[in-house]
Amino acid sequence: MSTLVVGSRASHLARAQVKEFLAPLRQRFPDVTFRHQVILEGGDQDRKTALSQVSARAGGSAFSTNQEAALVAGEVDVIVHSLKDLPTANPRGLILLPPPGREDVRDALCGSTLAGLPQGGRIGTGAARRIAQLRRARPDLVPVPIRGNVPPRLNKLKTMNLDAVVLAAAGLKRLGLDDAISEILPVEQFPPSPGQGALGIQIREDNELAREILAGTGDLVVDAEVRAERAMLADLHGGCSVPIGAYGKADGDMLTLHAQVTSVDGTKQVQACLSGPLNEPEKLGMQVAGLLLDQGAEGILAQIRPGV
Repeated sequence: MSTLVVGSRASHLARAQVKEFLAPLRQRFPDVTFRHQVILEGGDQDRKTALSQVSARAGGSAFSTNQEAALVAGEVDVIVHSLKDLPTANPRGLILLPPPGREDVRDALCGSTLAGLPQGGRIGTGAARRIAQLRRARPDLVPVPIRGNVPPRLNKLKTMNLDAVVLAAAGLKRLGLDDAISEILPVEQFPPSPGQGALGIQIREDNELAREILAGTGDLVVDAEVRAERAMLADLHGGCSVPIGAYGKADGDMLTLHAQVTSVDGTKQVQACLSGPLNEPEKLGMQVAGLLLDQGAEGILAQIRPGV
């Protein structure tokens, strides 16, 4: 009997994502043993230091470096990531497979609607993109940095006396916490992190067993959408710690990519939207990045990078 070792972070959300990913595979391959292995990341072990500093210390990403090292070393056969946490460049010998569909890409406010927040309301989020977008919409709001898994962040509404917290709708829905959502933020005004809502399925390039078992599990349309988003991000030399939002949407054989760069204080914002062939997502991503750069995106990003 063959065994496939599937790695992920230790959080409730990571475990839920592995369960979601493996459910159809266990039905299709009853003779294959799928074993889940938890791998702790720097961002899980250090909940106080800024994620950018944790990433720098890890020499990669706060939420993927250790998992990728385990994959390269052969300790696991597959990693199930949240795609938005993954750097745009794969380590040598590793490849990303097409994601198996995508959950809700949008951000959610929990605790209050945006309009319902009081003047000077305290809103919990440590993400530069979310802070920038919220300040653009409501300059009076006071961002309060919060870290941790989804349930503890929700609990900080009470423990930290917050008026609201911002979380990915996908994570809330995967954990069955839909009832905590007060408002889904409109994607046009609040485009998400590139890849948000999608799983990042990563394997070793030379692992024939993993390739064989996972063949056909991906959604090629979703794959094109997230590849366009990530190509744009890569061309802007961005990562998960910069205020860049993007959302690709396919319609037939065409793909439209909307992207946005916002200064962290919310005073400056550039946007671009362009359509192109579905089978050329990277080209579209680079074209949209070019449009953003033409409007001054580099100047906005340069202000945050020295502190990243």
